[in-house]
Amino acid sequence: MSSETTNKNFSNLDTPGYVGFANLPNQVHRKSVKKGFEFTLMVVGESGLGKSTLVNSLFLTDLYPERVIPDAIEKTNQTVKLDASTVEIEERGVKLRLTVVDTPGYGDAIDNTDCFRSIIQYIDEQFERFLRDESGLNRRNIVDNRIHCCFYFISPFGHGLKPLDIEFMKQLHNKVNIVPVIAKADCLTKKEVQRLKTRVMEEIEREGIKIYHLPDCDSDEDEDYKEQVRQLKAAVPFAVCGAGQQLEVRGRRVRGRLYPWGVVEVENPEHCDFIKLRTMLITHMQDLQEVTQEVHYENYRSERLARSGQVPKRHTSTESGLSEADSNGLTNGSEDPSDRERALREKEAELRRMQEMLEQMQRQMNLQAASGASTTTTA
Repeated sequence: MSSETTNKNFSNLDTPGYVGFANLPNQVHRKSVKKGFEFTLMVVGESGLGKSTLVNSLFLTDLYPERVIPDAIEKTNQTVKLDASTVEIEERGVKLRLTVVDTPGYGDAIDNTDCFRSIIQYIDEQFERFLRDESGLNRRNIVDNRIHCCFYFISPFGHGLKPLDIEFMKQLHNKVNIVPVIAKADCLTKKEVQRLKTRVMEEIEREGIKIYHLPDCDSDEDEDYKEQVRQLKAAVPFAVCGAGQQLEVRGRRVRGRLYPWGVVEVENPEHCDFIKLRTMLITHMQDLQEVTQEVHYENYRSERLARSGQVPKRHTSTESGLSEADSNGLTNGSEDPSDRERALREKEAELRRMQEMLEQMQRQMNLQAASGASTTTTA
């Protein structure tokens, strides 16, 4: 905080009725900036739709410097694998630990029946890891690798969603925030883009798929912000194209793609929705994390605890009579229900023995006190 702001706060102390808690947002801001931010983005789609190029364009960095693109023969034997790349980005003193999870091999096989199983397994593994860390002894430095947002790339060469697209989003819409993206929008005219957007949204609504919806604005929000949110909502699904090279157009440097008929500028709102997609991701990054924590993770946590037979209640070690190490041992132990039941029965038997010992000692103390009192009375 600058000295001018500090002096202003001290001068406000003379104002009648001023306590000073209006300074709390500044404290939260300083602490958050010092700690930094974490965000995990997953990109899913068929090969050749420009997923890597778009991600590099969004964050102005090269996340895949040593990537080797497989040929057609390798793709025939390739299965879906997940490739997580982490990079730390700093902008004006604010640090962001960005993790991008790519899914090479998705949708490339002849039979894609189970191609999304590994993706679901990966998302559940991150939830399980976070739950295990949250229930452990050291909860201070938990690394959040949960998927906060999923860009699902839709091919521009079809007439809407494919059966694989619908099945994938149905399987994952309760686990992650899905943002549909029409890839390589520069292959389509404006009318074709709008027609494809309308078709995709109709199919999403008809199939009951829950995609990420931007939160509604409060009544006291700025009018420019309300207009921005309205435009972002109207742009879904975002029709985008990415480019890693800079071109010179009319004396200025722009990022775009050069064609025989002209240049497609990535950051030109008239050419594609790249700016809108980036604005949505950056301005609502905190909301994406909150929805992941409060909705998707809590759903997984409730199902997980109910499936393991544990009551989703945060006991203290003194309430259950167990030490913290014992309670964590039960939580993080074997997944076999019989092992957990056996461990619980042993702990209950131990508690009963300790209770009986305490009662026996209490009876002995009472007998000694009573015999001592009778001896005094006789004397």
